[in-house]
Amino acid sequence: MNGTGGTVITGIGVIAPNGLGTGSYWAAVQDGVSGLGPISRFDAANYPVRVAGEITDFFADQHVPARLLPQTDRVTQLALTATEWALRDAELNPAQLPDYAMGTVTSTAAGGFEFGQRQLAKLWRDGAPFVSAYQSFAWFYAVNTGQISIRHGLRGHGSVVVTEQAGGLDAIGHARRLLRQGTASSMVTGGFDALQCPWGLVAQLPSGRLSEHGDPVTAYLPFDRAASGYVPGEGGAILVLEDTDQARDRGAPQRYGEVAGYAATFDPPARSGRPATLARAIRLSLADAGLHPEEIGVVFADACAVAEQDRIEAEAITEVFGPGQIPVTAPKTTTGRLYAGGSALDVATALLTLRTGVIPPTTAQGRTRSAYELDLVLGRRRRCHANAVLVIARGHGGFNSAMVLRKERHE
Repeated sequence: MNGTGGTVITGIGVIAPNGLGTGSYWAAVQDGVSGLGPISRFDAANYPVRVAGEITDFFADQHVPARLLPQTDRVTQLALTATEWALRDAELNPAQLPDYAMGTVTSTAAGGFEFGQRQLAKLWRDGAPFVSAYQSFAWFYAVNTGQISIRHGLRGHGSVVVTEQAGGLDAIGHARRLLRQGTASSMVTGGFDALQCPWGLVAQLPSGRLSEHGDPVTAYLPFDRAASGYVPGEGGAILVLEDTDQARDRGAPQRYGEVAGYAATFDPPARSGRPATLARAIRLSLADAGLHPEEIGVVFADACAVAEQDRIEAEAITEVFGPGQIPVTAPKTTTGRLYAGGSALDVATALLTLRTGVIPPTTAQGRTRSAYELDLVLGRRRRCHANAVLVIARGHGGFNSAMVLRKERHE
């Protein structure tokens, strides 16, 4: 990467199944309060998956301008709202910045599925003239970047990353790269997904990775002998990233931490006989941050809850850090796996851990016995004095990403 300037996070906006807003989410997740439950947004009785992480207290007309409601999917409505909150948290008004100084990089694994389902229903039921013209873009992977940019007048770089669960980390990593290159001085970035509709659920089933357990307590048990797949969820996080000098000069009200290191790798085909590359991604992110493994205080795991994927991740963690040598947690057991939103939410959670010294737990109810040599933070929060943390994300199809977050250095 070009440049040597630091990158700090000055604003966070969160919407999750167990919390609307950063404060509400943090209060829930640090106590292991779950947002998982029976699917209620449609009748899932005839589907093999019946448990999900649903956001039940979000009403778009309370947060999104009325003129945008007919042209946006739920995922975009969530992302627009979280962006408003993140900018407010950062006390940053894009209109007061020079033209092209602020850009947007977001990630979504699926785009606007619910909007698309409604329009397909109109097509089949009523005919083509009744399909909304907004279908041309409301479903698209880049729609969140576009709508955020238009809403806030962000005329700088705009792009989208599609790497499934790794997408949130990859979007943040790309935003950091742009700041360090001097392409922008601040970025809106993060990830959101919302697939809680019949078409969205059917699209997820072919992976074979979703849990079919009907009990929300036992449906999602990563790194456990009883693991049977993950619970899908909706939501995510939007972050405001700024060049460190700009954040200091303008007197940003808080700087949650630095994006100190980032790396991404891609696994070879499963039947190639070649090893997975997650451990390499972790080492590269540490090298990018200029840190040694012993300087990391906690790992936020990808936590797929599929035996083979859990094994690969556990072996990568123990290879880099040693067996049981570092606390590992998976707070997404309280939200479900949010795809692109999941890793962005993990970054927000990790930043709050750096700020408060609290590691949120992996849920413990329903567990049998860990199958791996991990120091899993189970059941209740744990205190820590970490100056740096690691977030891991793995996207279906071979994507691996790792990001090191650090308390800001004062030089």
